[in-house]
Amino acid sequence: MPRPTHPYVWTAEGWLYLAAILDLFSRRVVGHAMSERIDRALVLEALRNAVGRRVPNDGLVHHSDRGSQYASGDYQHALDDLDVVCSMSRKGNCWDNAVAESFFATLKTELVYTRRFATRAEAREAIFDFIEVFYNRRRRHSTLGYVSPVDFEMRFVEKKMSVEYNKAA
Repeated sequence: MPRPTHPYVWTAEGWLYLAAILDLFSRRVVGHAMSERIDRALVLEALRNAVGRRVPNDGLVHHSDRGSQYASGDYQHALDDLDVVCSMSRKGNCWDNAVAESFFATLKTELVYTRRFATRAEAREAIFDFIEVFYNRRRRHSTLGYVSPVDFEMRFVEKKMSVEYNKAA
């Protein structure tokens, strides 16, 4: 079976598509969604999930590839409503989206290519566990000093609080 470069997962029932939003600072997957269709509803759901976890500050930059789902009026309006600045990869240049591409490659290498999924529900459960239990909380990242995204964020907050406490003292 070919290994597509997009976040598609083959099951015996057909394809399951994944949209994921990562925090570039910590590499944490902050929003994701899965569907039988790769359409703007899928990416809008991932965006809603991300905003449900993290309320973005005005001027936050959201980077994506030039997929029609991300370029759709609905998605662009959702970003505008959140005062989020849209940034898109240059045409034909996947390096602009390297962090997301790296996440999808890791997902495929460490989960998708290691098993066969009978149903989309089985794939959804495995992907959810991979992201929420393993990738965000336990998988170490060299970019983060070999800690998980959650640990990296916690260390950052602790350090920031310590600095603020010392300034106040």
